[in-house]
Amino acid sequence: MRIRVAATIGTAAETLDSVKLLHAADVGLGFRRWQVSVRGRLEERVRPLLALLPPQGPDVDVWSLAGDSVCIEEAVDRLLGAPRDLLRIEFENIHFRPAHRAWARNLVDGDREAWLQVTTALRACHGVTVAPYWGRVRSHLAEVRATYANAMAEGGVDHLLRNLGGPMLHWRPPVLELEHPHEADVHLNGRGLVIAPTMFSAGWAELMQPTLDPAEAPVLAVPTVTDALVGSTLWDGSGLSTAQALEDLLGRTRAAILEAVAVGRSTTDLARRLGISPATVSHHTSVLRNSGLVTTRREGKAVLHTVTSMGMALLEPGSRPL
Repeated sequence: MRIRVAATIGTAAETLDSVKLLHAADVGLGFRRWQVSVRGRLEERVRPLLALLPPQGPDVDVWSLAGDSVCIEEAVDRLLGAPRDLLRIEFENIHFRPAHRAWARNLVDGDREAWLQVTTALRACHGVTVAPYWGRVRSHLAEVRATYANAMAEGGVDHLLRNLGGPMLHWRPPVLELEHPHEADVHLNGRGLVIAPTMFSAGWAELMQPTLDPAEAPVLAVPTVTDALVGSTLWDGSGLSTAQALEDLLGRTRAAILEAVAVGRSTTDLARRLGISPATVSHHTSVLRNSGLVTTRREGKAVLHTVTSMGMALLEPGSRPL
């Protein structure tokens, strides 16, 4: 009853997954062209992120710390503002390399210089491994999410779970089994489950558990690039950063608003996510609306903004307005 599908696990989590994928020995044919195109372009800048990926045990769960932000700047703000209790819980079971343990303690203590090293590396990595391809990636994830939603509409939750993840996931009612190197039983106890398609996680599905709120539904991140054909269509013709081109065209704030409303956002939500006043949001959304890039409607007391097909054509290279 409480199963729902999400648009993404967030740009921060996708970026950290891309770091793992970039340094993997075998990425599979679906990511081979991507790996070749970005390898060697980050050099030393990625080191703070690699420190969050110890060779043994779990990695730092960036989704817990940064949420499902679709904007890298919002993800950075969330990381810099993460509660100390959340940091302590998230880091306590991470087996950092000996050379990184003192630095990791500084992160748990909220040391701003240590976190600025992380966020600088996150921005740099995102700009190379994710941002140039994000338009097509987001379109791909939206198509997969629509497939999930259609499966639920046609045959209910049972039909969705039976056709969710190929050989990685097995639905044996009432248990959903994940092929994973770590064995565990997770009881939802009525919390429900959020199913989110992912781009750069590969190998197996991951269950991400909310750290501070045990009543919140966990997120099942399902890899979506399963063969070379899917991957090749995503990496072709993506040499330029769509995000940068959009900023040059619209300005940074309006580009960020257009990006954020791709999944529908209220004025208040946009103001909180972008760190600007509601009045500023209203001004920019009015300009975007008059240009035919967003639509606005009222839902109760909230004003909801959604991207139009013309706006989506700007966000996604190669697309055309309907």
